[in-house]
Amino acid sequence: MLVTNRFVVDTEASAAFTERAHAALAALAARPGYLRGELLRALDDPTHWCLVTEWESVGTYRRALGGFDVKVHATPLLAESVDEPSAYETLASAAPAGEIVIVPSDRAAGPYR
Repeated sequence: MLVTNRFVVDTEASAAFTERAHAALAALAARPGYLRGELLRALDDPTHWCLVTEWESVGTYRRALGGFDVKVHATPLLAESVDEPSAYETLASAAPAGEIVIVPSDRAAGPYR
């Protein structure tokens, strides 16, 4: 499962934002189920940032959000992200020069999910 949180940060605030994002990434990285994470900045517009994390499952990500350090360091930062969908499930993948691996969705077929 991939989580992408996008941010628009004034140039003057980028140093403070980076420090807070590093603390958030460290808190998330310490949680069970965390696979990897990156703090990214757009090449063509340095005010646009993205925090990307990958998780074993939606359950491990949701449980991670309940951790004390995550609530202190990550949740306030994530609340400042652009208001848009941020959690994505993997439906197909491919290793370098590899075959496409297709997996079914975890979403229920019903309208309530």
